[in-house]
Amino acid sequence: MSSPTPSKATTPENKPSNFLRQIIEHDLAAGTYATRHWGGSPGDAAHHAQGQSDPAKIRTRFPPEPNGYLHIGHAKSICLNFGLARDYGGVCHLRFDDTNPEKEDVEYVNSIIDAVKWLGFDWQANGTSHLYQASDYFDFMYRSAEYLIESGHAYVDEQTVEQIRINRGDFGKPGVNSKFRARTPALNLARFREMRDGLHEDGAMVLRARIDMASPNINLRDPAIYRIRRATHHNTGDTWCIYPMYTFAHPIEDALENITHSICTLEFEDQRPFYDWLMERLIEGGLLASPPPHQYEFARLNLTYVVTSKRKLAQLVYDHKVKGWDDPRMPTIVGLRRRGYTPEAIQLFAERIGVTKSDSWIDYSTLEGCLRETLDVSAPRAMAVLDPVKLVLSNWDEVMGAGKLDECSAPIHPHHPELGKRSFKIGKEVWIDRSDFEEAPPKGFFRLFPPRTDPSGTALPGSKVRLKYGHVIECTGCTKDAAGKITEVHATLIHDTKSGTPGSDSVKVKGVITWVAVADGLSAEVRLYDRLFTDAQPDAGGKDFIESLNPNSLKVVQAVVEPSLASAKADDKFQFERHGYFVADRVDHAAGKPVFNLAVGLKDSWGK
Repeated sequence: MSSPTPSKATTPENKPSNFLRQIIEHDLAAGTYATRHWGGSPGDAAHHAQGQSDPAKIRTRFPPEPNGYLHIGHAKSICLNFGLARDYGGVCHLRFDDTNPEKEDVEYVNSIIDAVKWLGFDWQANGTSHLYQASDYFDFMYRSAEYLIESGHAYVDEQTVEQIRINRGDFGKPGVNSKFRARTPALNLARFREMRDGLHEDGAMVLRARIDMASPNINLRDPAIYRIRRATHHNTGDTWCIYPMYTFAHPIEDALENITHSICTLEFEDQRPFYDWLMERLIEGGLLASPPPHQYEFARLNLTYVVTSKRKLAQLVYDHKVKGWDDPRMPTIVGLRRRGYTPEAIQLFAERIGVTKSDSWIDYSTLEGCLRETLDVSAPRAMAVLDPVKLVLSNWDEVMGAGKLDECSAPIHPHHPELGKRSFKIGKEVWIDRSDFEEAPPKGFFRLFPPRTDPSGTALPGSKVRLKYGHVIECTGCTKDAAGKITEVHATLIHDTKSGTPGSDSVKVKGVITWVAVADGLSAEVRLYDRLFTDAQPDAGGKDFIESLNPNSLKVVQAVVEPSLASAKADDKFQFERHGYFVADRVDHAAGKPVFNLAVGLKDSWGK
């Protein structure tokens, strides 16, 4: 079943402005990076000097560490960095910040590549793939470290981790110089090479930048830039037993790749002075080209009813609170995809919430609203009965003919007639949702209820409703089992009221219900997902997020769906009329054994 292409929510010409766009536009107007050269690949100052003028007006990067699955916060960063590059004639690099071998894995590398592509972005530009790994720069990082040692800007410290922590001081007390700080460059270089050659145990010593132990910014109190760590790296194997710290590696990676605007979240704001210090030192030494990249920070995504800590998400998976990283209740990109989210919805969400420098909370309903908006224009329609009870039309044989089935049809999409119609049958027995029948209807209930007597003793007839796309019927009663549960609803067919035929509106009704015929309905497993947590901020303020897990976040029902869904393929999305938007599960759905996930309801009903 084909779907219409959703319309774009925004175009490059009408993107809402934000402080990052203003910075980029100012830099372009001032020609801040207009003199740069690009050597055709990442490299040092000499490499880029031999290249042509950089064809990219700006360069941004998305630099995930491959130590877990990406989540909705990463999706915002992907859309931001790739989107800015796209809108300003630039290039966005995908770079794996793989400087921590103990936590990284090829599985995560592959999942990140897939996620970025699925969101609609790629790293091909000007005939070049801009997919890079920080570990490919280890040689240059080591060379940079030796330069800092030789120029007196770094030293090997053999204090214990605890001694370093104590001597760093705090916000009210300046740090204390290490007794190893005054070593000569030659001795520091020798010790550093011993570290490289594996002559010392893990944790025995670190290389530190020599900056200012009295700095009010604790991040400038001689930060560690290399440590000994014997661990097999997924890319470099056992080549190295020393690895650069992230705060040292990241600026170098940006500079080698000619990044202009290095965009990260606010927790890195205090690291920017070290970023700039390192760039100045390496440019002074002729290792890196000028002008250097500049770091800019924005507020990370805080989404209600969600946790995005990789550690906490891993806990949910490994403690079996969810059924894997791609569980549709997870905020991971693979989870959102399996839930039924579309790239268009996530891009719209990223655009809608904007970019600021102040922390705030975004309500989860905003994300759901973006999904509704994109699926409304694209999702084919279908009828489904999620809690089936049989409706028997007692006079069907007399009116329509014994054993006869009547053909019905409905548009695949009400606003896209070019997509055609879907067909299904109606007969003596149909399935309806149990909630569409009430023996004692409350006020304002316009669906099925049987004849009754009002308080004055007046006999009132059963209700009349239309079976959507079918006939008008009148309710006559029901049957129950020994426990009092309703097993069948009874009604009579009102002749000549079929939708689309002359006289179909001769009987006026207030209620319209969806249904599926017993004769051609398909049995399907339907998974009704809700929010994973009952607390809007489940881990705020040190709370135990496990305590606010929603015990009703998943309900599995055996439903009946219309026959058009027999051709549904994994990842196909539909609106089940009156219920919401659903997706054929990308893992478990199969021909003859359909499985559908609730992506989002037709309207926000959380807490109502």
